[in-house]
Amino acid sequence: MLRYGIMERNVDTDPHHRTHFGFHTVEARKKLTLVRGVFRSVATRYDLMNDLMSVGIHRLWKDTFVDWLRPRTDMTLLDVAGGTGDIAFRVLHRLQAMGKKGRILICDLTPEMLAVGRKRATDSGLFSRIDWICGNAEALPISDCSVDAYTIAFGLRNVTSIDSALTEAQRVLKPGGRFLCLEFSHVALPHLRFLYDHYSFTVLPRIGEIVTGDRFSYQYLVESIRRFPDQLALCQRMTTAGLSLVKYKNLSGGIAAMHSAWRI
Repeated sequence: MLRYGIMERNVDTDPHHRTHFGFHTVEARKKLTLVRGVFRSVATRYDLMNDLMSVGIHRLWKDTFVDWLRPRTDMTLLDVAGGTGDIAFRVLHRLQAMGKKGRILICDLTPEMLAVGRKRATDSGLFSRIDWICGNAEALPISDCSVDAYTIAFGLRNVTSIDSALTEAQRVLKPGGRFLCLEFSHVALPHLRFLYDHYSFTVLPRIGEIVTGDRFSYQYLVESIRRFPDQLALCQRMTTAGLSLVKYKNLSGGIAAMHSAWRI
């Protein structure tokens, strides 16, 4: 069943509160618009840029992510910030290979990202297996205790309030439901950190400029990684949000990390 439309709930934001947008400080109420603008700009080249920027390694990370999720029969999965469908498609293919069925909800802030995902789903014959929702991770248009699993891949660092997004994840999960996050994180190896920083700040924005004509958006994406909590700090914030059995696994020396938790 297809449910595609803008179904946002309002987020109360103190007009005097300020937050970061990359390395810049902005009014919190303006960050959502700025982030949406970034992903509107890069939507049509988003998947290509992921391949170029990670030399294809993001595909292995996402496969490992779905391995850890272990999709099961008749599960309802909410994939947040999943507009182009990379995680949802992997889950559906995994379920099909096992002869199982499941329900996938993709919720993304940016209509243009969802449009890319819908086209990919149509081309892959998966369109009817996914519900498409345009909404905010901090105020999900999803009922309490309604999903078996919540995934978010490379999206949590872009929200205005990570704590609000985590609280929403806990709210929509059924008791016994699984939370799983894949995100760029903090490199654990000093020599790798030096090389990664040089690559990130020098090469990635230049690739973005050449391929998409938009250096600014990729400069923001690099900066947003550096502003994201480290692995242990994110574990603590997940616990504070009411999630339990929290743990993480580093990928590629901590360039990315997966965080897992459950609603008990």
